[in-house]
Amino acid sequence: MIPISSVYEVAVKVRDLRSAEAFYREVLSLQFGLRDERRNWVFLRAGGSAGMVVLQKDRGEWPRQHFAFRVEDSELERAAALLTQKGVSVTDPVFHEQLKGRSVYFADPDGHELELFAAKG
Repeated sequence: MIPISSVYEVAVKVRDLRSAEAFYREVLSLQFGLRDERRNWVFLRAGGSAGMVVLQKDRGEWPRQHFAFRVEDSELERAAALLTQKGVSVTDPVFHEQLKGRSVYFADPDGHELELFAAKG
């Protein structure tokens, strides 16, 4: 068995690096990590040292992706309200019986489906 302890980074293809970076930094509050000018990538930290989102400029064709960020259950409604205040369309919270948690869903500028997930208990 491989002893994986967490996800280190997730790569996300984007059409416009500048608008994607603004969304992830200004709307989702991810922190700047580093910029790779040669490859046209931006590394952003999610939750301090919890992991990174790597925005990769790519004007080709690629499928939309889905990924989730974890938030505290007590913060889910506040986070959804903040997204709404910033002009992002957010679903009402959905309870996941099997996962014992709640989620709200929204999209980034490239149409990737994003989720805020809050574990219960």
